[in-house]
Order: sequence, then C-alpha cells, then structure tokens
Amino acid sequence: QMIELDVHMTRDGQLVILHDETLDRTTDGHGPVKEKTLAEIKQLDAGSWKSPRFKGVRIPTLEEALAVMPPNIWLNVHIKGGRVLGEAVARVIKKEKRLRQAFLACEEKAAEGARQAVPQIMICNMERQSGKDDYVDLTIELKSDFIQLYMSGAEPQVAGMTKKLKDHGIRINYCCTDDPDEIRALFDLGVEFILVNHPAQALKITDSLGIERTNQ
Repeated sequence: QMIELDVHMTRDGQLVILHDETLDRTTDGHGPVKEKTLAEIKQLDAGSWKSPRFKGVRIPTLEEALAVMPPNIWLNVHIKGGRVLGEAVARVIKKEKRLRQAFLACEEKAAEGARQAVPQIMICNMERQSGKDDYVDLTIELKSDFIQLYMSGAEPQVAGMTKKLKDHGIRINYCCTDDPDEIRALFDLGVEFILVNHPAQALKITDSLGIERTNQ
C-alpha cells in the first residue's frame, strides 16, 4: 500500500501538507500558501470544511505528517513546486530516516534539486504526464524509480507502457480511479499502485485478487 501527500513551501521556507495551492477551499484562510508564514497557517481551521467533528484541525508540517506515518508502506510525496522545494523535502526525508520508503513525485527541476541534495532519494517522474509514450521514454531516460500514469480509463496502450517500464525496473502508479472493474483491469495490466479516493472499497477489491495487505 501507499499514502500520497502534497507538500508546499510557506513564505518563510517551511514545509506544509496541503493539496491546493491556495487556502480558500479547505481552510478558513484565503490566498496562496506561499504568501503565508507557518505561524499564520497554523492559526487556520483546516477541518470544518470536511465535517464539524474535524473543527480546529490544523495544517501539519511535513515533519509532523511523517511522525505519524507507518514505517512499512510507500510514501508518495507530491512536490508542489520546483528545485528549491525538491531540495528541501529531500533533506527532511533523509533527516527523518524515511529514505527506504518515500519517493518524491515531481517534475524535472524539483527532481534535480532533490538529487543534488540527497543523491539516493527515489523519484517518481511527473514531467510531461500528458505525453504518454514520450512520458514513458523520458521517465526511463531520467532513471526514475516510479512513474505516475495519468489518464482516463484503463486504455489499451497501458499494457505496452507497463511492459516497457517493467523492463527498466520502474514501478507504476496510476491516477486515479475508484471504479472496481477498472481497478481490476489495471492490476491485470501490470499497474502496481492505484490512487483512489475510497481505500476501504479498494482494499476489498485487492483482497479478492489475493493481494496481501501490509501488516502494520
């Protein structure tokens, strides 16, 4: 299994976990994350938008998030920025001793910064995601550890793409689906990790396929 999370940098260079570039949708704050300090972000309510029972939940830093992550599943750390952010996140991953299980999902500039700071950091290429065949070729050229396929439907060309990727030892993520038939088809095609919104449902499917759960 795998947990995916998104990292942004604040105005004062701190690393926080948030999907959107702005605070408006999921907090009671407004404006871009990069224009706020960590102290300002820590004052925001990031839970009420989801449910009243989450009122008062705060945006975590990367370090706070890593502290509660399981020790034995993949951590898909999506970098929402370029070289500077890639370098900073790689240093935290190393400091927190998560190099064995964490990889940075990012574009080329962020990957360059990350590898300059921590040469052994694992990378999931997300440069040219819409390019399909050239995206696969670039991922191989960059010697990435993972790729994240991003398309609609378990399209026929996925089979050819997965074979080529596996021949080069690259692990395959797929974003995104919750459709049971599509999930089964993607596993049959050789996709190893499927990003879903409903993990409980997905686990029932993987159980039926004989895919073992990770023991906590």
